[in-house]
Amino acid sequence: MTDTLTLGKAAPDFTMPTDGDGTLSLSDLHGHWAVIYFYPRDDTPGCTKEAIAFTDHIKAFDALGAKIIGVSRDTVKKHDKFKAKHSLLVTLASDEDGKMTEDYGVWVEKSMYGKTYMGIQRATVLLNPAGEVAHIWPKVKVKDHAEDVLQTLKSLAG
Repeated sequence: MTDTLTLGKAAPDFTMPTDGDGTLSLSDLHGHWAVIYFYPRDDTPGCTKEAIAFTDHIKAFDALGAKIIGVSRDTVKKHDKFKAKHSLLVTLASDEDGKMTEDYGVWVEKSMYGKTYMGIQRATVLLNPAGEVAHIWPKVKVKDHAEDVLQTLKSLAG
């Protein structure tokens, strides 16, 4: 991830479909802080906890002018079901073609039970209102992550 993103440099451009039949591009985020968190799959234990934690703090992020976007390779239809099931308030973007996850360096080789496979490394990127990379959290652990992102945002945006 740190191979593809550089602090203070423009984030790679993207345009993706989102839940609720929306579309989101990097240019839509200009003028706002943006928290883009990458997660492996909808409705799995860690991914659900992370999405709920960001939802629980949405008012604090809104107060700082920040948008929160979760990105996985799940379909928009799966995102819609995931949001409805857990009453999520974050935007979920679908990177079905894998371009964004590759551009942001989070599509990596993983291993489980002795087998290797390609998957999304849980990671978060904070973009400033100019669309530049302000902070990177590679290899995220879900516990207390949303709070950590919020505190970092407060220190940078304050």
